[in-house]
Amino acid sequence: MQVRTVGVIGAGQMGNGIAHVFALSGYDVVLNDISAEALERAKGVIAKNLDRQVQREKITAEERETAFARISTTTSLPDLGPTDLVIEAATEREAIKQKIFEDLVPHLRPHTILTTNTSSISITRLASRTDRPEKFMGLHFMNPVPVMQLVELIRGIATDDETFETMLAIVESLGKTAAVAQDFPAFIVNRILVPMINEAVYTLYEGVGSVTSIDESMKLGANHPMGPLELADFIGLDTCLAIMNVLHEGFGDTKYRPCPLLTKYVEAGWLGRKAKRGFYDYRGEKPVPTR
Repeated sequence: MQVRTVGVIGAGQMGNGIAHVFALSGYDVVLNDISAEALERAKGVIAKNLDRQVQREKITAEERETAFARISTTTSLPDLGPTDLVIEAATEREAIKQKIFEDLVPHLRPHTILTTNTSSISITRLASRTDRPEKFMGLHFMNPVPVMQLVELIRGIATDDETFETMLAIVESLGKTAAVAQDFPAFIVNRILVPMINEAVYTLYEGVGSVTSIDESMKLGANHPMGPLELADFIGLDTCLAIMNVLHEGFGDTKYRPCPLLTKYVEAGWLGRKAKRGFYDYRGEKPVPTR
């Protein structure tokens, strides 16, 4: 089927990045959030990121203007009803996602494809709460969306071939590469990545190394561009904890038990960069380890 208009639910870090890449690839985008202020911030971030691409000669000034003009915003979920594809990019909490789909479904056209940017939650289970499980998929972008090349494409048990082929073509039209994953907790990337981060937190918790020594060890010893604790702050410690809980509950294996120190940081509201404090303190001129 032809997809020309795309609805994106959630104007946060992932949502604004998804709107950006779709608009730049020629799709008309309706960006939705419950907060008008969040939508204004998102438009500002998109404008700044498009400007950066112009400065780096990745796109022309004309392409920047055309892409930005393709993005409209709304605080009303029913406004996404006429779109051909909806991408839910709200917070990583299953109850919230289910409520969004329940509120949205009555307004959708019969052919509209529903997708979720979840990084760990069961696609089959989310799809079962809609009227179109055969037209439902996981479409998991990596952060930051305009930069990262991979998109995980996850079929639920009921997803039909037409929906899968359509979404595969859409990922290619964005200039990105699809990795097809089966619908198991955390899929591919986060099933491997987040337990590594959790193990780094255990290494800190047990006093094996400091924040600095752990991150330096993985950057210089394993050639990682970011240390695992720095990366955790970038992702958001609440998101890391949510993914570990999904893995722990989904597999019932103690190797996925979230580190108590990770839980403690989240309880303190030290969620990483977005909260200005996590394993590093970002309130000064340069990040300083908090432990």
